[in-house]
Amino acid sequence: MVDDERQPFLSHLEELRKRLIACAVAAGAGFVVAYIFSERLFRLLIYPLKSQMPEGDRLIFTSLPEMFLTYIKVAFVTGILMSSPYIFYQLWMFVAPGLYQNEKKYVIPFVVSSTILFVGGAIFGYFVVFPFGFRFFLGFANDYIQALPSVKQYFSFSIKLLFAFGMVFELPVVVFFLTKIGLVTPELLKRKRKYAILLTFVMAAILTPPDVVTQCMMAGPLIVLYEVSIFIARIARRRKAEEDEPSEEGAEA
Repeated sequence: MVDDERQPFLSHLEELRKRLIACAVAAGAGFVVAYIFSERLFRLLIYPLKSQMPEGDRLIFTSLPEMFLTYIKVAFVTGILMSSPYIFYQLWMFVAPGLYQNEKKYVIPFVVSSTILFVGGAIFGYFVVFPFGFRFFLGFANDYIQALPSVKQYFSFSIKLLFAFGMVFELPVVVFFLTKIGLVTPELLKRKRKYAILLTFVMAAILTPPDVVTQCMMAGPLIVLYEVSIFIARIARRRKAEEDEPSEEGAEA
């Protein structure tokens, strides 16, 4: 009896291992391609900061291997982003066996919407939040204080923000599937709106630098996405009801 119970668990672990290996191979292939262009990618990454710095100012690196390691990290992160559609697909395929047949058809919408929202959040952070945030921080420089941002610090800071914006923009997708499995309803989201707004500003304070402008620029889109999620929850519940009707009619027959 115990062996019979352990067998499904071990098969799930084996399936998870295969999916993780597939994701690692895809990310590794993306890393190899991205490393060829790592210097150009890093120039692109620092552009929002460089555009706000006084002419002639540069970023610095304070240890000999720092720049090389930064190029490695840039290529690694880019490889993950390049393979993100495939990673989302593998995630879905791992979960799919536990879903009903009519729920498995959402694999393509899940992969596409997850990728678009993640990339959209990162793009919003890069083009909208970064310029305002960097202008604020560089504004503390004066005649006797000069800003000398280091490559290592900037990379950690910018990647953290880009991933934070990418992840929070996934909210509508998460709400859709939570509604499909019955854990969330539009009415619940409406009742908890004020708590969600408070939690949004708390998350923004944790994930962004300690200035009001950047925090509001994350909290604002999150609040909008929460309202969009209420609308999406209604659609998900309506579709769930339509899918349940044929099965109920078949049971009665």
